[in-house]
Amino acid sequence: MSASPKHYDAIRRPIITEKATMASEAGAVVFEVAKDANKTEIKQAVEALFGVKVKAVNTALQKGKVKRFKGRLGVRNDRKKAYVTLEDGQTIDVTTGL
Repeated sequence: MSASPKHYDAIRRPIITEKATMASEAGAVVFEVAKDANKTEIKQAVEALFGVKVKAVNTALQKGKVKRFKGRLGVRNDRKKAYVTLEDGQTIDVTTGL
C-alpha cells in the first residue's frame, strides 16, 4: 500500500513523553492524530507510512488545560492521541521523522 495525502492528514506527529516511552517498551507507539480520524484510518495510515503491521489502535481525547499565560487566562488546544500496538517483531523509529 502506498502513502497518499490522506494518510499524512490523519497522522500529525509522534508524541515523545515519559508515558509514551514506557508504552514503546510494550510494543506501542503514540501519535497525535486528526480529531476526525477513526481507528481504521489511523491503522491504514501507519501501515502505509511506516510499512509495519498494526495489531490494535486505541484512541484518547485529551482536553486542553486552562492555564495562565503572562497573567492572562488561556486554554491549551484539545488533541487526540492514538496508541498504536504493533505486531510482534515490528518496530518504528519515531526519532527520524515522517
